[in-house]
Amino acid sequence: MRRLPRTLLAALALLLAAPLVGSTPAGAEPSGGGAPKVASQRQVALATPGDFTGYGFDQCLAPTQSAMDRWWAKSPFSAVGIYISGDSRACRSQPNLSPTWVAAQVARGWRLLPIALGPQASCQPRFPRYQDDFTISNKPAGGYATAAAQGAAEADKNAADATAYGIGAGSTIWYDLEGFDLTNTACRESALVFVSSWVTRIKEHGYVAGFYSSASSGIKMLDDARTQRPGQFALPDRIWIARWDGAANTSTTYIPEDGWRPGGRMKQYRGGHNETWGGVTINIDSNFIDLGAGSQPVAEGRCPGTRLGYWKYPTLTPSSARATRVKVLQCLLTEQGTYAGPVNGTYDAATIAAARAWQAARKFTPSDTFAKRHWVALLAAGARTTVKRGSSDEAVHRLQRALNAAGAGRFRATGVFDAKTETALRTYQSRLRITVSGVATTQTWNKLQRGL
Repeated sequence: MRRLPRTLLAALALLLAAPLVGSTPAGAEPSGGGAPKVASQRQVALATPGDFTGYGFDQCLAPTQSAMDRWWAKSPFSAVGIYISGDSRACRSQPNLSPTWVAAQVARGWRLLPIALGPQASCQPRFPRYQDDFTISNKPAGGYATAAAQGAAEADKNAADATAYGIGAGSTIWYDLEGFDLTNTACRESALVFVSSWVTRIKEHGYVAGFYSSASSGIKMLDDARTQRPGQFALPDRIWIARWDGAANTSTTYIPEDGWRPGGRMKQYRGGHNETWGGVTINIDSNFIDLGAGSQPVAEGRCPGTRLGYWKYPTLTPSSARATRVKVLQCLLTEQGTYAGPVNGTYDAATIAAARAWQAARKFTPSDTFAKRHWVALLAAGARTTVKRGSSDEAVHRLQRALNAAGAGRFRATGVFDAKTETALRTYQSRLRITVSGVATTQTWNKLQRGL
């Protein structure tokens, strides 16, 4: 067995020394408020990108910390592509990017997509970009041996650069091979050998191998190798499809649906354009991500034995009250500190008194009736944590239940911010005439917690 490279051994040591974390993006702090904490090496690996389904953006220059903070709080994006390595990058200089920047984004809740843009296909007309840059050798001698050597050397460089940024073993590194003429045999075959060699070596360094290219060239090249020449080339673990069709999914007509599924695809569905969130404008590409096991629910641990999530929360009155919903009320009022009785589903005098006390504390007119607006506010009560597509924590449970109570949706509260949750939230934001972002911002929580 080949010995593990020193870079892998060092990274594994860091991983083992790091504390275990929760399943919110790598145990990160998802709130938009306050200065972010610094993530551990293990947290970085688990968030690069880990198990996630949601939206991401990429931009050549890593944005400033203040821009990232504003976009976390306001934008629908939870993942960011960063160009960390490769001499063919347009952004060789990264004034904002550092190990501290990487750790700060993960601590905030961001997922990372580290990108390497090194030697490009020999028939790609825009490269080499610089005088000291070079393309993939298309010399066929030795089965494109020179291209293979280039691929291994580039993987060594990319792994070293990733490690320098604190992005260690277990993280995914994406090799960016820009579109090229797939019909040019020498160009295609040398690129395929290069990628195969890069994949083999980057995995030896302990990284997950990702590959970015246009659907019609690099992605099709790999899928053709997968289906027509199985076992002849080392293929990446994950693919990043560039297909600007405006569809936020991971499909393309250039390859069949079976390849790299489940959990091995993301798609860049929109090319360069400006977006403004929180007053900050960045020129980005937009991506939809569905990697690993996808976003997974986190055990909530509230009210053991009491079901909290329903499609509807009907008005409770002394003469009409469903026991199942009364149990929800009693449990939540216990958490709010106004009820100390049994969770028995009986809308009795003690429960009504507790409900009235809570209503008064929340500046509602106290009433024996617990109405729709009360349910919305009570179900939403808690930290005003920024959550968006792909988030999975206790705040998502609260958001989903409050949206159901508000009549904005009719779906199961899973604790994972999925497409149904996003649709319901957009409906709610539209009805209240606030920014329709599909992101549970502080403004959105304020409305919910007022019972609007």
